Amino acid sequence: MEKLKEGGVYTGTVEGYSSEGLGIVRLDGAVVFVPRAVRGETVDLRITKVMKTAAAGEIVKIHHPSPERAEPECPYYGRCGGCDFQHLTYTEELWAKRQRVQDALTRIGGTDLQVEEILGAKNPTHYRNKSQYPVGADGSIGFFQARSHRVVPIERCLIQSELSDKTAQAVASWMKRYKIPAYDETTGKGLIRHVYVRVNRAGESLCCVVANGRQVPREPELAALVRSAAPRTVGVVLNTNTRRGNVILGEKYRTIWGQDFLMDTLCGLTFKLSVPSFYQVNRDQAEVLYGKALEYAGLTGRETVLDLYCGTGTITLCLAAKAGRAIGAEIVAPAIRDARENAARNGVENAEFFCGDASDVSAKLEAEGLRPDVVTVDPPRKGLAPEVIDSVAAMGPERVVYVSCDPATLGRDVKRFAQVGYTAVRACAVDMFPGTRHVETVVLLSQQKPDDTIEIDLDLDELDATAAETKATYEEIKAYVWEKHHLKVSSLYISQIKRKCGLEVGQNYNLSKSENPKVPKCPPEKEAAIMDALKHFQMI
Repeated sequence: MEKLKEGGVYTGTVEGYSSEGLGIVRLDGAVVFVPRAVRGETVDLRITKVMKTAAAGEIVKIHHPSPERAEPECPYYGRCGGCDFQHLTYTEELWAKRQRVQDALTRIGGTDLQVEEILGAKNPTHYRNKSQYPVGADGSIGFFQARSHRVVPIERCLIQSELSDKTAQAVASWMKRYKIPAYDETTGKGLIRHVYVRVNRAGESLCCVVANGRQVPREPELAALVRSAAPRTVGVVLNTNTRRGNVILGEKYRTIWGQDFLMDTLCGLTFKLSVPSFYQVNRDQAEVLYGKALEYAGLTGRETVLDLYCGTGTITLCLAAKAGRAIGAEIVAPAIRDARENAARNGVENAEFFCGDASDVSAKLEAEGLRPDVVTVDPPRKGLAPEVIDSVAAMGPERVVYVSCDPATLGRDVKRFAQVGYTAVRACAVDMFPGTRHVETVVLLSQQKPDDTIEIDLDLDELDATAAETKATYEEIKAYVWEKHHLKVSSLYISQIKRKCGLEVGQNYNLSKSENPKVPKCPPEKEAAIMDALKHFQMI
């Protein structure tokens, strides 16, 4: 790093993107992080900060702009810290996100698993159904500047619902008209801290004002202004948060007008959402995400499924429609109450819910002898605690479906799962948050049982030249399975499935003559892929 000097201007090529959406330029082996850079561009950059292992820079000149560079539509881009990729085309943004997931699985997870695809959004603007607007000490309402707590005043955001923006501006008008003081986090004084808005598919909204107190002046006028700005508002709620720090919501709520919940539909089900309930912020992409999770779960209608971090039961109830029994666990008590009501409202009788920390609930269920066939997890960004992974593994499910909102902790947890006998076999990225660096991933982990064996006696050298291969060789079957299913299958597994289908596999593929040989049994997902290949080659 001694060759780089702060203020110095250097020329380099942008190689890719960091996990924070910054361009990566290498100068004499040193990594320089550059905002608003585009892969493939050659740029002159000024070093703004030199650190121990890296440096930060800013673009001075772009020699040849990339065709993937876009003009940001948002007038606040670069000042507001909400979005990271508005200078990219959506195609390039998806590439960056898929690569981020791939890098995490490879470098952190230690797996050679390839990310099958990234599922992009059909509508990459105004997709958020939940908005949280911080209120600055000067009364401005908007979003924080990147890496700071300075609020950038914003009237219209391209990723928030227009209803949410109108509601936030109505609260700002109420504060200004009636001289309602804003909260100052440096002194702990003042009143209004955040404006929180939920919007449903039908265009209704729920407004929550977070205050440093149990009441605010002019509450009827607040409700009237909000309803005037958003006529389909179903309720205005006051949340009390008197604690210092960054936590947005307090624990106490009081309804100023209307109701304290919002109804919404997702995956054909109806959900009741209270203010603190976890609910995916992009409804359309949530349906894509859950569809992929259901695909990976591979349910037939007989399985018992455990869903950890279930929120209001969205994934649990989707799973219940395909499973014999579904169990959800969540630490937020109001969310569990909503989940139980959601199950009853949708006539789902094979779902049950427990309130508690995922570690405690999974350990309790494991101690009680629960043996789920499938476990799904959808943890917060910090990922899974080691004890959760251990408890899941102790229950011995055949499959674990991991829904992640942070590639780095996903990679870490994939590595931990491998240590307790679960191998990542499929992965798909889903763009839930267009314009930002955030990305969701669904990973399927399959149990590798050392004692899950069958007794056979075979000569692997003979497996590549049998009469049954007149339509496809083993290598052709392997290539087909990899290309279509992104699964690696061995000659041994192919032989097992061919024998199961009554196909010849060689003279030595017979019942074992030894007392207790141990040969791995083909996992269900690989069996299905091999069966598909045999059908494709018209061998069955």
